[in-house]
Amino acid sequence: MVPPLLDLCREAGEAICTLYHAPGADQYEAKGDDSPLTRADLQSHALLRRGLAALTPALPLLSEESSPAELAERRSWRRFWLVDPLDGTKEFLTRTGEFTINVALIIRHRPVLGLLYLPLKREAYVGIPGVWARHYRWHAGDRWAHSGLVTRSLAPGTPLTVLASRRHRGPRLQACLEWLGERWEPIERHNSGSALKFCQLAEGRGEFYPRFSPCSEWDTAAGQALLEAAGGSLLGLDGEPLRYNCRDTLLSRNFIAVGDAGHHLWRQLVEGLPR
Repeated sequence: MVPPLLDLCREAGEAICTLYHAPGADQYEAKGDDSPLTRADLQSHALLRRGLAALTPALPLLSEESSPAELAERRSWRRFWLVDPLDGTKEFLTRTGEFTINVALIIRHRPVLGLLYLPLKREAYVGIPGVWARHYRWHAGDRWAHSGLVTRSLAPGTPLTVLASRRHRGPRLQACLEWLGERWEPIERHNSGSALKFCQLAEGRGEFYPRFSPCSEWDTAAGQALLEAAGGSLLGLDGEPLRYNCRDTLLSRNFIAVGDAGHHLWRQLVEGLPR
C-alpha cells in the first residue's frame, strides 16, 4: 500500500505547492473555530479523498475538511483513514514552508500506518509500528529512494533537544521545561511548525516534544505511527499511548512525544505533571 500512498501524497503536494507559489496564496476563509481554510486545504482534501477511495473503497475517510454528515458517522468506524490534507495552514499563510500532509490508517483506535509528506521538499516519512520506519525522497528520475529511521537514545551528559511549536506556549509548557531543566543538563530547544516535530524525533534530531495546547486527532495519528515505528512513543498524561475515534470530541489529549521510549525520565515526568 505504501507506493501508491506516496504517489498520491506527491500529487496532493504538487497541488499545494502550485497554490503556495501563486498570487493570492495568503487568502483564506475563517472556519467556525476561527482557524483558516485555504484553497490548498480544499484541493488537497479532494485529491486525497478521491485517491484513497480508489485505493481502498471499503475504508471511509475522516479528514479535517470532512462534512458534518461524515463527522456524525465516524463513531461507528473501526477501520478508516484519518487525514489532515494540510497540517500547518498558518505556516502556509505566513510563508514559513513548515507544513505537511498527514495520512494515517486507523484500526481499532490505533494508528497502524502513518505517512507525513513535506510538499516543498518532496520528502515523506512513513512508519508501520512493529515493522519499519523510513524516510523517502523523490528523485528526478521519477523514483523514490528511502533510508531507515531510528530515534536517538538519551545518554548522560548529552544535550536533550526539546522540539516545540513556535505558536503555542503557556505556563504548563514552561513548568514542564523547568522540571526537565532541574533533572537534565544541558537542554536545547528547537521550534518548528506542524507535524514536522514528529519527523525530527523519528530521525533523531530531537528527543522530546510536549504539547499542552489544543490540537486534533488528525494532527497526531500519522506522527504517532511514525514515531512508534522508529522506536519512540506518543503518550497522554496518563502514560498511555493516544487512541483515536473513542470520544465525542476529535480534540487530542495533551501529550508528550519521546524518542527514547524506554528511558525512565519520561515516566517520572508523566507522574509529576498535573492531569
